[in-house]
Amino acid sequence: MRRILRVRDVMATKLECIGPEASIMDCARRLVSRNISGLLVVDSAGDLVGIITERDLIKVALSAGYHDESGGLVRDYMSTELVTVDAGESVMDVAERFTRSSHRRFPALDGGRLVGLIARRDVLRALTSGAWFPAPT
Repeated sequence: MRRILRVRDVMATKLECIGPEASIMDCARRLVSRNISGLLVVDSAGDLVGIITERDLIKVALSAGYHDESGGLVRDYMSTELVTVDAGESVMDVAERFTRSSHRRFPALDGGRLVGLIARRDVLRALTSGAWFPAPT
């Protein structure tokens, strides 16, 4: 019997998160120092409220350069229209979503709570590790 590989089987669970009240400069420093491309934004209850990426921070830098202003809070620049996946969703379904989307990563939820993050690389890692078990048709 084939086992269907689920998001929870391949997702990252050690998450890099930041609060919406953090300074945008602290956020940028964290991305650079940790060599990552984005941070999940969670509120004090641990609920996912946004995501902030290098792309968002480049927009901040451009605005600061043009308007001679810098600073602000993560909440002022984070993306709040989130595309998430369910931790129980099949990796095959998520792989298809990646092919139709410009997103590089999806936060994974279980019962509405943030439990992980699945990236394109996680899907590729599963494919190349031999752990790839497609859902039966």
